[in-house]
Amino acid sequence: MEHTPPKILVVDDEPDILEFIGYNLKKEGYEVSTAVDGLDALKKAHQHQPDLILLDIMMPKLDGIAVCQELRGDPQFKKTLIVFLTALGDEQSEIKGLNTGADDYVSKPIKPKLLLTRISALLRRGQKDDISMHIHVGDLHIDRERHNVRYKDQEFSMPRKEFELLSLLASQPGKVFNRDEIMTKVWGNDVIVGDRTIDVHVRKLRQKLGDETIKTIKGIGYKFEP
Repeated sequence: MEHTPPKILVVDDEPDILEFIGYNLKKEGYEVSTAVDGLDALKKAHQHQPDLILLDIMMPKLDGIAVCQELRGDPQFKKTLIVFLTALGDEQSEIKGLNTGADDYVSKPIKPKLLLTRISALLRRGQKDDISMHIHVGDLHIDRERHNVRYKDQEFSMPRKEFELLSLLASQPGKVFNRDEIMTKVWGNDVIVGDRTIDVHVRKLRQKLGDETIKTIKGIGYKFEP
């Protein structure tokens, strides 16, 4: 059976960056399409249905944050991997991008080997899934097939990483997941994220579900208690 290469959409308003990234991706065997601004990105995303989108933040017409928000609001892109590309290196920009629903964040100037490693890890992680598709714990109901979360009869829309983190914690109530395990199972072995990234996502979950659902085990990690 012929293997279908993953499809990647690269979005950036700088032609040299599109050419540079596109060249390196094609050399690795990926199917590549490009877009030059936010509106073009939405159009190309619907046309090509990519497995992963490399999305610049600072763009004309519609910035990357707005594009990500719109894509995450569309059910057909709930599971599409999104990686932000940006020259902004400050912490607030990174947190804002992750809160919007991005799966990863890569700063410019782009290092090809690092970028390819992260893409490979994200795609591999997207293919591996040993968590039940339906999780019922107390008042929490998670339908992973429909990307749906219901808690105390209230439904919640969650970005991909929040959804995966909650699914992991709720898959084994009472178990303490350490930070390394969370990073590996939610972000992938080769994707470099810090403790701050995990903490940001836990804080967002608590804002939705309440402080009593996810417990911090100081110096170790987190656990879900129904």
